[in-house]
Amino acid sequence: MDNAYKKINFILVNLINEIWDLEGKAIITEDFKDITNNDMHVIEAIGLGEGHNMSFIAKRLGITVGSLTTAMNSLVRKKYVQRYRSEEDRRVVYVKLTEKGVKAYNHHADYHHKMTMAIRERLDEEELPVLFKTLDALTIFFKEYSEQS
Repeated sequence: MDNAYKKINFILVNLINEIWDLEGKAIITEDFKDITNNDMHVIEAIGLGEGHNMSFIAKRLGITVGSLTTAMNSLVRKKYVQRYRSEEDRRVVYVKLTEKGVKAYNHHADYHHKMTMAIRERLDEEELPVLFKTLDALTIFFKEYSEQS
């Protein structure tokens, strides 16, 4: 293995681990100590606005509706999310964030904004295409790898 391979591998492995660990510490603060990092990503997938149905959110997260239901029960119980039925088809359940959920969503979005700006502020305009190409390559790898599983 050449040195470039070793360096890229080292950086990627450490970066992924650090992002996951630090994000958990950064977003699960005293105000949000009753939820997990995974819960915060469910809140992010629900998004702001009038809400979405469970199938839409599960697809966005890449999980089953059954798995989402377990997470959703917990978030409803903790008052981050509320459920409501469609007026047109009572079988369809929608979920949307409560005021507490919106605060958690904004807190998480603020962390992502700070992370993104920390990179953006250190790069010149000429360096951005290389970053985009690198991140696109990672995205393609993860997508293709996920489809093979």
